[in-house]
Amino acid sequence: MECLTRFDSPQLKKCHSGKVRESFKADEQHRLFLATDRISCFDKVLKTPIPSKGAVLNLLSAWWFEKTRDICPNHFVKIIDPSISLVREAKPIHLEMVVRAYLTGSAWRNYQKGERQISGVSIPNGLTKNAPFPEPIVTPTTKETSDRSITAKEIIQEGWATETQYQQIHDIALNLFKKGSAILEERGIILVDTKYEFGMINDELVLIDEIHTPDSSRFWLKEDYRNNPETVEQLDKEFVRAYLMEHKKGGVYPEILPDEIVQETSRRYLELYERITGTSLKLPEISPGERIVKNLVREGFMKEGCVILVMGSPSDKGHAEKIAERIKKYDIAVTLRIVSAHKNGEKIPTIMEDVIWCYEPAAIIAIAGRSNGLGGALSANVPVPVINCPPFQDKLDFLVNINSSLLMPSETPAMTVVDPKNAADAAMLCLNLPTIKEKFREKIGSVKKTLDQANAQLQEQQDV
Repeated sequence: MECLTRFDSPQLKKCHSGKVRESFKADEQHRLFLATDRISCFDKVLKTPIPSKGAVLNLLSAWWFEKTRDICPNHFVKIIDPSISLVREAKPIHLEMVVRAYLTGSAWRNYQKGERQISGVSIPNGLTKNAPFPEPIVTPTTKETSDRSITAKEIIQEGWATETQYQQIHDIALNLFKKGSAILEERGIILVDTKYEFGMINDELVLIDEIHTPDSSRFWLKEDYRNNPETVEQLDKEFVRAYLMEHKKGGVYPEILPDEIVQETSRRYLELYERITGTSLKLPEISPGERIVKNLVREGFMKEGCVILVMGSPSDKGHAEKIAERIKKYDIAVTLRIVSAHKNGEKIPTIMEDVIWCYEPAAIIAIAGRSNGLGGALSANVPVPVINCPPFQDKLDFLVNINSSLLMPSETPAMTVVDPKNAADAAMLCLNLPTIKEKFREKIGSVKKTLDQANAQLQEQQDV
């Protein structure tokens, strides 16, 4: 199964790219929150993605957001795609409120080294691996480049939250954990530990990010824990962490997972989703990128295709606007950019990165005069059709400079169309969209009909 490791589009403004999630601006009050199939462990993104992981995280979070609105409002609005949620824009509180009910994971590893406190919370002596705490404890960490444990007192002193605000999210975290635990217990699952993140929307405190997913939480099967408390099977990301720790060499964790670990991790994520929600997750048999574009177009966040007008200098804007006006008649997205092949051509891969990795049909029209190296430079870096349409000033300009647009270097298949309207239409046809083809069939038929009528009228006049 094809995995979703990244998503970009020249039609969407990216707000943030995290270890696993991408967020894009939907409007002034909302974001599109996209969960990829990337997996991170020990603050590092592995090179091997996990099939269906992003959809599990997104859909499971949406399920929990609806179940816990009575405890705390959240940023979730609706599902756009199995991997995308529309959420309200929130100002994040840069803390992770980690709630633990059992001594396991990093807490157990540190406990073995003699540590008896986590984030200022004391842990009793004499506990064994995976032993339950008398009551769930809250052990916050900061949201920084490298997360660190922090005490409640330090949170107030360092300004991460006010005393009132911290007490509020502390209590909400425990209540969310209590409800989550109760729901999961009915399904034969133990909520071992988890993390919650919060933000502010105006003056309202809301739950954000994700909730009770296999990335943010540990889960055990109740029956398995009863039979094997110290070797209980992990249904979450801890399964991958265990593999990485077992195969650590020279202090370095592996970056690539073997296929059997990938498939088993995917199976566990899907099993957990089905156990919690009571429904199986079946994704369409198309690529994730294609599916996402289709759903974003249906919801009105994208057009079917996009044409990027790349100018060599600001003076080319008038020429570009003529082409853009033509393209917009086809209900296709248009975006304008400026980069010079000669003066800052090294930035082309960065400036055009979203086009390089986009999934929707796209085409580029390069607008540069005189010695035109822009079309060839774009074609050498970007895997979409490139059409040169130089802004010639007059016939002399055309005669002197046309060859620089016609003669492209090898492996740079840029085309050249001189007339701006024709360049726009050529870009439309490069998109190869059924809706565009239909419009051109109608246009071609209309032109033929007009010519036939003119010819018939002329013949009638001559017969008279």
